[in-house]
Parts: sequence; structure tokens; C-alpha cells
Amino acid sequence: MTAMMRQIHKQTLTIALLLQAIFTLVLGCSGAWASGLNGAIVTDPLTGVAIDGMDPVSYFTDPQPLQGSPDFEFDWGGVPWYFALAANRDAFARAPAVYAPQFGGHATMSLARGYLSDGNPRIFVVVEKRLYLFYSLTNRDAFLLDPAAAIARARAQWGVFAKQFANSDPAWVDTVAARAPGSAEAPAGPVPSVDLAAPAIPATPSAPAATGDPGAHPPPAGPKP
Repeated sequence: MTAMMRQIHKQTLTIALLLQAIFTLVLGCSGAWASGLNGAIVTDPLTGVAIDGMDPVSYFTDPQPLQGSPDFEFDWGGVPWYFALAANRDAFARAPAVYAPQFGGHATMSLARGYLSDGNPRIFVVVEKRLYLFYSLTNRDAFLLDPAAAIARARAQWGVFAKQFANSDPAWVDTVAARAPGSAEAPAGPVPSVDLAAPAIPATPSAPAATGDPGAHPPPAGPKP
């Protein structure tokens, strides 16, 4: 009987330890997910890196955004940002609120419609030297119908949602909200901007593309045929 009791005790202890390990794992994953959802800056729920590790400065300096590297990392807003080059990292460090996506990388059109969703770093538009991300191509197309109005609505909603962010104080959240053109230091080097009359066309052959599609190449310079 004693041997049987010892065996039952061992089995009970094993089950308890297993349940504890499962609970810890689930709690850790849900905590990372909540941090990415509730934070002012959208991060990868597994790595904690902003905008899927894309280089935020490259949106302003290259035809298409570049994948960053942990070799060139800079912490801002409580999260790590990756860069393709040391020069890009240094530029971001001097003016992070200029280069970081507006609204912390949340989808701009979704925000304008009154709800939060993560922006896709590969679906973007640069308007008046500011970077905006979108949940889908359809979201971006809707934004391009009237960018100024969409930005104004998104900015108004951002002030409401900022109160819900668990890991950011309101004063800091304001630094990742869209600002009026010229309100902060402009990025150095070639900067694409969106002409509201023809939003996806670069002004010159050397100018980078102003919009991004997953896997797409930059559109040709000049007017559309």
C-alpha cells in the first residue's frame, strides 16, 4: 500500500509540474502578444522588434524599404529598432519621431475608422515626409482618396486610444502621433512625398517610390500612361 501511495504521489507531482510549465508558457506568450497590441508602438509578438525589423530610415532613402539587422540596433520608445546601416541607425537616433512610422506603426486607415490594427511594414505611403503603414492594400487605396482627411481622423482617434496603452504615458505617446509638416526636423537626403493629385508617382527618376506593396518593384518615374 505504501509503495502504491508513493507512486500516486509521484504521478500527481509530475502532472502538477507539467501544468505549471504549460501555464507559464501560455502566460508568457499572451503577455508578449498583449505588449505588442497595447503598446504605442507595434512590435513583433515573438521578437519584440518594431515594424518586423524593417529599417525605418530606408523608407526615405531607398527605392524600397530594407530589412534591418540586429547588428545595427537602437532602442526607442521602449522597443528595439533594426537598421540596415550604421548611418541609418545614427540618423534615426537624432530624430526618431521623424523617421518612425506615424501612430507607432498602427494601420492609419483603420485608426481613422475608429479601431486599432497592426500596420504592414510592406504596405506604406510617405506623405509630407511622414511614413504611414496600412493593414492591407485596400486600406491604403482608401487612404489615398483623401490623405489629409484620413490623417486628421486618425490623429483624433489616436488621442483616444493613447489612454489604453498599458506601457506608455500620454506625453510620450504624443511623439509618435502624426505631426503637421515642418513641425520636426526633416530627414536628410532624398525624401519621397505624395502629391495628393497623383499619389504613387515619384517626382524624378532618382526619387524613391512613395508607396510600397509586398514584393512589388518601384513604379517608373514620370506620369502614368
